[in-house]
Amino acid sequence: MTTLLTTKQAADHLNVSAAFLERDRWAGAQIPFIKVGSRAVRYRQTDLDNYIEQQVRHSTSEGVE
Repeated sequence: MTTLLTTKQAADHLNVSAAFLERDRWAGAQIPFIKVGSRAVRYRQTDLDNYIEQQVRHSTSEGVE
């Protein structure tokens, strides 16, 4: 069974604000989300964990162009 989290729960899981996730969705969603019905937004815990893994860096200069 897939665990779906609300924006608040997802924000808590990532240790960010709900506003951070709302801005991410508005800006093009680097963090995948699911629309349930016409208004409800949910996040899969596996997508959040994958996002965390993608953010791992070994140097502060990594990813800088």
